[in-house]
Amino acid sequence: MRKLTLTCFIALIVTNSLSAQTLFTFGGTPVDKDEFLRVYKKNAINQQPDYSRDALKEYLDLYSLFRMKVKEAELQHMDTISSIRYELGNYRKQLAQTYLTDEDVSKRQIEEAYARLKENVKVSHILILSSPMAPAKDTVAPYSKIDSIYNQVVTGKADFAKMAELYTDDKSTREKGGEIGYITALQTPYAFENAVYNTPTGKISKPFRTQYGYHIVKVTDRKPAQGEVKVAQIMIAAPKAKGELEIAEAEKKAKQVKAELAKGAKFEDLVAKYSEDVYTKDNGGELEKFGIGAYVPEFEKAAFALKKPGDISDVVKTDYGFHIIKLIEKYPIKPFDSMKAELKARVDKDDRAQVARETYFNGIKNKNKFKEYPQNFELVKKWFTSNIPDTGKNANRFSAKDYNGTDHTVFELKGTAYKASDLLTYAESVTQGRVMGPRDLIFKNIYDNYVKTVVSDIEEENLVNEKPEFRNLMNEYRDGIMLFELMDRNVWGKASKDSTGLKDFYNKQNGKYKWQPGFRGSVYTFKTEADMKAGLKLIGKKDMTDEKIVKELNTDKNPGAVSIQKGYYEFGKFKDFPRSAIQKGNVTEAKKNEDGSYTVVYATEVYEAENPKTLDEARGYVIAEYQDYLEKTWNEKLRAKYPVKVNEDAFNSMVKK
Repeated sequence: MRKLTLTCFIALIVTNSLSAQTLFTFGGTPVDKDEFLRVYKKNAINQQPDYSRDALKEYLDLYSLFRMKVKEAELQHMDTISSIRYELGNYRKQLAQTYLTDEDVSKRQIEEAYARLKENVKVSHILILSSPMAPAKDTVAPYSKIDSIYNQVVTGKADFAKMAELYTDDKSTREKGGEIGYITALQTPYAFENAVYNTPTGKISKPFRTQYGYHIVKVTDRKPAQGEVKVAQIMIAAPKAKGELEIAEAEKKAKQVKAELAKGAKFEDLVAKYSEDVYTKDNGGELEKFGIGAYVPEFEKAAFALKKPGDISDVVKTDYGFHIIKLIEKYPIKPFDSMKAELKARVDKDDRAQVARETYFNGIKNKNKFKEYPQNFELVKKWFTSNIPDTGKNANRFSAKDYNGTDHTVFELKGTAYKASDLLTYAESVTQGRVMGPRDLIFKNIYDNYVKTVVSDIEEENLVNEKPEFRNLMNEYRDGIMLFELMDRNVWGKASKDSTGLKDFYNKQNGKYKWQPGFRGSVYTFKTEADMKAGLKLIGKKDMTDEKIVKELNTDKNPGAVSIQKGYYEFGKFKDFPRSAIQKGNVTEAKKNEDGSYTVVYATEVYEAENPKTLDEARGYVIAEYQDYLEKTWNEKLRAKYPVKVNEDAFNSMVKK
């Protein structure tokens, strides 16, 4: 059994502060009081540290032992093991991402999102599709089209809704003149949201781009946000694909359900009887709570119009059918402080977080004197776009070593020149030397990512010195994975692999591992009575083994005639037959089971008293106790090697009664 105490993940922090007060030393290595208190508070249950003498003393014993093990891992250079270095590198990159953002920009985005959540905006849009992977020349036509539409509607030469019906690529809003309905923050791409909230009511935005293409939006109304609602529904399906007659029948059915409700029928009963929404039919029609923009406008309008829990709407028609909606609860927008953590998590996942990251990266680049050489980049790009074959066995493939141009510098950062060969080597590593798609755009994306990677690597190194929390978390992880490896070598793995030591440990236990009274034998389960009768003729027969019985009865036509379990069965845990029924060398009477199968037992040995388990039979228990023994022995050796001396004055200063 592998055991890791919480101390495996305690941070190791080295401080050069002259004012640091040593709390204890182990083998002459000092540990200061502030460090101890930091990890003690961090690992306290429910963040409520116990400052009693006994609690502090117990933790000091654990922590000092932990520090001894980390010291041993360092002496064995475990941080140089390739697997540990790889895992530590991955963790550092993942952890660094949470720090590589402009905190001021992020703070403003959280506040902005909350302010926008307090207002719902009714909006229509026109979309002209354009892939984010499209080369620059292929974006001209879509942009020209949206720009032309924009100029016609703002000059009054054309109606927005009519132009949406004619030209928008958003099929879901085309028949509605581009109308989306009310939206709020954190529901759409950030560029779209910005256009909506920055466009005055009654006005139309200038063309802008998202990952879907080019848009213009028209804002038609604004109103205070209504928070969220939780409702239940009865839905009679009537999608557009149905004919007029079928839709009319669905509406008639919905009105009949509404009439039954008016006569006092229970809403939940009618959900079970009539609703055709397979996702909510079995839970009383309940939907998860939602806000504006989650469902089609007609449904939302009816849901938010309900005043009190228990109120029921009239029949509501949508593109999906007819709905009767019951209000369960309303949830107003919570105060900012209570939503701050949730908003931060949502903003961090939203594409607006890229703005904070870009701001942060630009600051790092400026600080480290970033300089680009566009003309050199263009030379490398030209080679990349024109020297990769389009056909043949090497179609769309390239190798950095094939570059035959001048190895110019493409950018500089922190006094280091990054050359064409560096960029191409990176390009080969991230593409595996194969490129599919518009090469000029792909190469520009590769270049941008390469710059970000270089900047990130430099800043990751700086984070260790500039961010104590980052340094502490990195040290925690480093110590944890090193200690895990060390424990595996000295305890877990050793207990499993050291067969001689395990056997010696087992022999020294003086028969500790025992079976309770029971029997050795076989338990037979036959599928049918006929199978059982055929099996009874074979069990106990001379030279007839269980393997032969299985082969004899389990034929191609009857593959599951019998199943057999062999082993030691303790009477106290074996409930299929009474103890008196099991006799050595005898077959029990057959017992019919609830599923129609039959069970019989054949005992080869019966034990009325305890008897010892073999090493194989007790292996799991022996290994667990051998691990405990090895760890205890190892701990004693470490404490002898690294004697602990406590500064009693420093220790007493932490004690609180």
